[in-house]
Amino acid sequence: MLKRGILLMSSITLSLILTGCFQGEQSLEDMDPPQNAEEVNSLDDAATAEEESEAVDEEAEGETVAETVARELYLIDSNGMVASQTLELPQLESKEVATQVLEYLVKGGPVTPMLPNGFQAVLPEGTEILGLDLEENGTMIVDVSNEFENYEANNEIKILESMTHTLTQFENVNKIELRINGYPQSEMPVNGTPIGKGYSRANGINITDTDTLDLINSTPVTMYYPAEHNENRYYVPVTQYVEGTSDELYGSIVQALVEGPGYNMNVTHVFNSQTMLKNKPTLENGVLEIEFTEEILKDSEQAVIADEVMETLVRTLTQQQSVEAVNVKVENVDQIVNESGEAYTEPVNIQVYTPTEKL
Repeated sequence: MLKRGILLMSSITLSLILTGCFQGEQSLEDMDPPQNAEEVNSLDDAATAEEESEAVDEEAEGETVAETVARELYLIDSNGMVASQTLELPQLESKEVATQVLEYLVKGGPVTPMLPNGFQAVLPEGTEILGLDLEENGTMIVDVSNEFENYEANNEIKILESMTHTLTQFENVNKIELRINGYPQSEMPVNGTPIGKGYSRANGINITDTDTLDLINSTPVTMYYPAEHNENRYYVPVTQYVEGTSDELYGSIVQALVEGPGYNMNVTHVFNSQTMLKNKPTLENGVLEIEFTEEILKDSEQAVIADEVMETLVRTLTQQQSVEAVNVKVENVDQIVNESGEAYTEPVNIQVYTPTEKL
């Protein structure tokens, strides 16, 4: 009996011990983790995130973000007119910029994927720019490869106009002279257009018919008219001969703009045909002041002048050597505004529309 009692007591004791052990294991699983456990995990995650961030930064440092700058390229539009398009080109050292803009005029060249709707490049495919030399008098000597000669005769003037206007966007370039593979050219290679003394903006661009004008008493003036192709708005320069003495020239230019370029030009006529000059334009310290009748306004009640009217005037009149800015006035109106409601408190210069720079 004594032994049975001892065995029974031992069994009970062992059972209690084992039960306590199993309960202890279960409670460890159910217990909340230590307070610092989450902190340890967060530190590990933070370290991992920091390492990943550093890796991304190192990768970014290895990549060079290409900087671009706006350049004017004179291309051919869908109507066969030479007109400028402002494109973002890779930014280069100043001495390389002139070469770059000419390379972007070459058919099949780097401009191809950038061409706006309806536009095409001008220079023959494969043309290489072998060298450029800017002389102190503002003449840019352009040396091109033999591939330059592979163009049709009816494109000869367009090529000259495109090259000239593209390069003379830089204010220290006045005209261009041509070399082919190092040899000076006195005329163009296909149709024989004379270029011995150089070609400049004074030679004109997209010249209109002059059969009915007295050329002796007329002055060639480049007018700017808006045009559109598939929602691409741009300005087409058109050289017209304006009759009148030098004293009347500014008024004659404005009148020619109001009348428009003629029926055969694919450009937009933005002036109300009833528009008239109220007074003779006056030039003082580079600012040309022009006063119009109220018909020039798009909205006479709000004194709004159409943006295209203002830009046409400024682009055209600042082509004249003495005109740096244009101050437009309207009779019986104290303050004119643009289409956004912003007041024209200062004379407007060409830099508002086409910033210029030196090479």
